[in-house]
Amino acid sequence: MTDIRIRPIGIIRSPFTDRANMPIQPCGARGVVGQVVLDEAFADGLKDLSGFSHIYLLYHFHKSRGYELTVVPFMEPRQRGLFSTRAFRRPNQIGLSVVRLNSVEGNILHILDVDVLDGTPLLDIKPYMKAFDAVPDALSGWAESHQGTANDIRSDDRFVDSQEGSSSE
Repeated sequence: MTDIRIRPIGIIRSPFTDRANMPIQPCGARGVVGQVVLDEAFADGLKDLSGFSHIYLLYHFHKSRGYELTVVPFMEPRQRGLFSTRAFRRPNQIGLSVVRLNSVEGNILHILDVDVLDGTPLLDIKPYMKAFDAVPDALSGWAESHQGTANDIRSDDRFVDSQEGSSSE
């Protein structure tokens, strides 16, 4: 396969400066204030975004190194396949969050419910569209019985430091 080059278009700002004890999903970060500071060269691309209540942020897990193909996720005490989890130690270190868009001010997006580490490189922004993105009859596999626990679970060190640098490559 050919390598793909991706250039960050901005940076995500949040109160989370340490990976330990962070919310594991946006539902656990309700009301947490953050910002997306877009590179000025992309500011015109924010035109018409203010009409959306929620947006997807695609970003680079810049502090993550290596990965394992099976992991023990935060909501489960047993190993699961990496691609059936949202663990951040991944082959391409790409993260995804749905956040509330509070306002657009020049090249800055004011957001809520941010569960992202401060200083995270932003790769893309996409609008959340309820007619396209909401799937009322969707199933969540092994995590179905854990849906309510994500609000209260915080990250620990299982994907940090002690395993950094390891890889299945």
